[in-house]
Amino acid sequence: MHENPPARRRGRSRREQRRRRRARRRRITWTVTSVVLISGAATYAITGTDSGESSAPAPAKAPSSPAVSARAKAGEAPADTPEPVPSPTSTLKPFDLEPALAPVTALFGDNRMSVAMLDVESGAMATYGHDAFDTASIVKVDILATLLLQAQDEGRRLTTEERAQSAAMIQKSDNDSTSALWTRIGSAPGLDAANERLGLIQTQGGEGTVWGITQTTAEDQIRLLQSVFGDKSPLSEASRAYIQDLMQHVVGSQTWGVSAAADSGTTALKNGWLKRTQTKKWDVNSIGRIQHDGRVYLMAVLLNNCSTQEVGISIVEQATRASATAFSRKLKENPTT
Repeated sequence: MHENPPARRRGRSRREQRRRRRARRRRITWTVTSVVLISGAATYAITGTDSGESSAPAPAKAPSSPAVSARAKAGEAPADTPEPVPSPTSTLKPFDLEPALAPVTALFGDNRMSVAMLDVESGAMATYGHDAFDTASIVKVDILATLLLQAQDEGRRLTTEERAQSAAMIQKSDNDSTSALWTRIGSAPGLDAANERLGLIQTQGGEGTVWGITQTTAEDQIRLLQSVFGDKSPLSEASRAYIQDLMQHVVGSQTWGVSAAADSGTTALKNGWLKRTQTKKWDVNSIGRIQHDGRVYLMAVLLNNCSTQEVGISIVEQATRASATAFSRKLKENPTT
């Protein structure tokens, strides 16, 4: 009569111990990943017109619980939420861009660069470098994708204010609008939660209010672009169309970057640039969708440690043209690369 209750308690105790061990393992894995991704980033302050620096507090917001949204118009009401998808990068062996970029990298000095390209039709990839970089303002695409995912979960349309801030953030790279939306999505925790659903595995949100030092890789930016421009995405069709439209209509002074390799059709892009306070060096990045030599590419070029913004833009555009030319030639020689 007195043996069963203690046995049940022991069983519950063992289950509880196993649950706690699993939880500890999950926490340990996340901590190690965070250290690798953001190592060194917090040691810098940032200045410049595209810094991502904000003096307003950014309290963390818990991710919204999943919900099915109502039908809505692009940019206002997301459609029904698709199922999350795994990392969308190609399973084919990437084409190595290093030989094609040798004339560009010879000019580098202390610069570091990474390039990734995806041929939309074949799914073939081309890459150079795998380091993590500051996002600067290319993170604004990720912030908008997060905002739209959260709106989908909540079954609502973007507010008039959110639409105005989103347009200013993408089309004009307005930092005040970005800081407001960064707070709205829950800062880094909100961004990181959305990125799990978007398939990003090498991106870590910036600390506190400094969204511009979010860390990412060129390959992760291709994953983000596939979630924006591809059909297999947790973003609804309406949400994807809204982001695409804004990226296709950035102000003229910000149409440099991956557009340098575009020879036809509509280019959609977002650029980022910031100057580091301690080093006085510039980070210059460009991501987007281009058409080149009859093919459609998703492309990301990340560059840091430039002496000036103008030098960085020049290197990014040279790398863009060299990469697109070499990759297109390779795909013509072997379409199944």
